[in-house]
Formats: sequence, C-alpha cells, structure tokens
Amino acid sequence: MTDPYEVRPLDKPPHCTVQVPGSKSITNRALVLAALAQPQDPSSDKHASILNNALRSDDTEVMIDCLQRLGLAVMTDWSNNRIIVPCMPITQWNKNVDFFCGNSGTTIRFLTAMLTVGTGTYRLDGVARMRERPIGHLIDALQLLGINIRCELDNQCPPVLLQAQTLPGGRLTVLGHISSQYLSALLMAAPYAQTSLSIDVEGELVSVPYVNITLNMMREWGITDLPSDGTRSQHVSYHFMPQHYRPRYYDIEPDASSASYFWAVAAITGGTITVSGLSNSMQGDARFLQSLITMGCQLVNEDTLRGDSLHGIDIDMNAISDTVMTLAVVALFAKGPTRITNVAHIRHKETDRLSALATELRKVGAEVEEHPDGLTIHPHPLHGATLDTYDDHRMAMSLSLIGLKIPGIFIRNPGCVAKTFPSYWHTLENLRQ
Repeated sequence: MTDPYEVRPLDKPPHCTVQVPGSKSITNRALVLAALAQPQDPSSDKHASILNNALRSDDTEVMIDCLQRLGLAVMTDWSNNRIIVPCMPITQWNKNVDFFCGNSGTTIRFLTAMLTVGTGTYRLDGVARMRERPIGHLIDALQLLGINIRCELDNQCPPVLLQAQTLPGGRLTVLGHISSQYLSALLMAAPYAQTSLSIDVEGELVSVPYVNITLNMMREWGITDLPSDGTRSQHVSYHFMPQHYRPRYYDIEPDASSASYFWAVAAITGGTITVSGLSNSMQGDARFLQSLITMGCQLVNEDTLRGDSLHGIDIDMNAISDTVMTLAVVALFAKGPTRITNVAHIRHKETDRLSALATELRKVGAEVEEHPDGLTIHPHPLHGATLDTYDDHRMAMSLSLIGLKIPGIFIRNPGCVAKTFPSYWHTLENLRQ
C-alpha cells in the first residue's frame, strides 16, 4: 500500500470482539532464546523450540532472516502462525556474516549482544533511519568486557562491527535512560558468559515492563536465580552464573500495543470492544486499558471496554510508552487538556515520536504543546487532513483512529503498518460489520 489511505467515519459505534496478532516484542525475544537454546542432554528428543501464535511482520521476518544467515535452520509455518527453531551448537554458527536488520531496533540490539557469545566476524546494519538510532551505550557496555566491537561510522549508531571471541565474564554497566532494549539484550546473552557476569544499570531505566518481559521469559526458558519481583526503575544489578536455555514449546501472547488501538476505538466512538487473550498479560502496554478508564471509559470485564464521556488527564507514560500516540489521539476527543510526561526516550524510536505527533495533531486542528519529555494536547474542533506517518507503524495506526470520527482523514504510506500489524487495515474495516 503506497497511496494515501482514506479512513471513513463509522456509521455507528462498534460492539465486537477483535483478534490482534502475536506480540512483536515477545516473538523476537523468543527467537533469540530459541536460537541460544541447547538440549539438556544429547539423548533428549527435544531438539527444537516451537513458537505458537508467532507474529509475522517486517520486524520478526528480519530477525528470522538474520538467524538463518547465522546458520540456524529456522522454519516458518505461517498458515498456523508457528515458527520452529532447531537447536544448533553455538560453535557451529557461521563465522563471517553481514546482517541486514531493516528498521528493527529489537533485532539489531538483541543480535548485537547475542552474537558476542560465539566466535566470528559480524556486521549489523539497517535502513537509513536505523543509522540514526542510538546503539552506542550498548557498544560501550560490551567494550567494558574487552569485546572487540565498535560503531563503523564512530557516531554511536549502526552499522556495528563485531569480532566475537565468546562472551567473557566480569562486570559491566549499562545506561538505562535511552532504551530498555540495551538491558534486555545483555540479560538474554548473560547466561552464556564463560564465567560469572554482573550487569549494573546506571540511572533511571525506561520502559521497565519490557525488562520484566525479558526476565519472565528467561525464567520460563530455564534460567534460575533471577529476581522474583521483576525489576525497579533504577539502581538495579543482575548476577549470572553460566547456564543454558532449554528448547521448549512456547505460546506467544497477543500484542498489547496492537490491542491499544481497538480499545481506543471504543473510547472515541462510545462502542464496546473486547480484545481477548490479554487478561493475564505480562506486557506493560496492557495497562493502557486503565489509562482509558481513568479518562472516563467503563470496564465491562477484564478485557472488554465501553466508551463513555472522556476527560483529559495528567499521565506519566514511561512504562507504556508505545501507546503514547494512541492516548494522544484519544485526548483529541476528551473534555479538557491531557498532559503526557516522562517519555523523552520515544524521540529515539522509528522517528522522533513527540515532534512528529505534535506536527500531525496540529494538522487536524488540535493545539499541542511539545515538551522535552512529553506533550500537552488541548482539544479543539477537528477537521480533515492528509497525515504523514514518517515510516512509523505506530504513527500510522494511531492517527488512523481520528478518521473513524472525522471525515477527510488520509494516511500516507499506510503500508508501514507491516512492521508489526500487517492485517491492521483489514481489521479496522471489519469494525463496520
């Protein structure tokens, strides 16, 4: 899809159940854990991991391609949303590989740390925007262990050059305020260090729920002695003795970030929408539901929301930052201003999401104040406009919701939703049934 996509207003509020695809964050973490997994003993009949309800999207297909380039015989059964990852000794990984990571932050950051556990010469690169996304703090942390790794252009961004000679033990420090993906990447690789390894987080950690997902999954894949209560926002240390992940069957949750768009539909139209499979989710973005309740929506049951009269709120969205754009759009239809704070780190995503969001919301008539760490949205009468997406899937999906109420909304580059939700436009149109 390349032509602008017109989102037509709904004739009536929807009352339905919506199925969203598997979580991108969980799928890509599961692929890394499966790639590292080793059978408990050579006689074991479990020599592969099977990932059920896996997400097929640009980001996950990029990760699969990278693992295949490394030599793993990853197989996909997309008709059943399943990925099979056979076990492979790390010593048998290909030794000289050039990886293309697209614009997938999880892929390039997770792989950068994962590859240090093997031996070989590796280069990791991506699209033009990827070359603007920071990875220097992760590189700095790995250099503390004596690893031969650097940014090719000496600008703290990809391409990354790595001469891997197995992951040594020791102690390293990683900054937490740019991206939680740095810490998640290091955590997943840490059990494969040659001796004990300690990881210290310096400063406030952003997006804490994503680190908790990583820890929960590591525990489920066989790693012991992890914190039982997840992590805190700052002054955190993790300690690992050498261990291995074990191959397993793993069911991937529906994507809570994708669910946020449809709960938002209920909020702005007065409809009632159920997104099943998230009532006991480990994803932080499932808390977005509570944000809408605070704005005035009604919780029908644990995964069903009914829209109601909305009012603006003041909200710290650091823990659910992938839903900032969705809440900002809901705020357009609320009474009174909404202030979103503590999300400066989303300026380093697929685009500077705060600046881009302020620009696009102003196009439809909103008054938006941009702050260093957030936005204040003042509702005003809205009108149609053609909106830019900056090749950012979450910008496209969030901004499209305006068109369900306001005529004349066109979304440029609608195909960018393939990064995490390829069937988004079809799912949105099904609300009319």
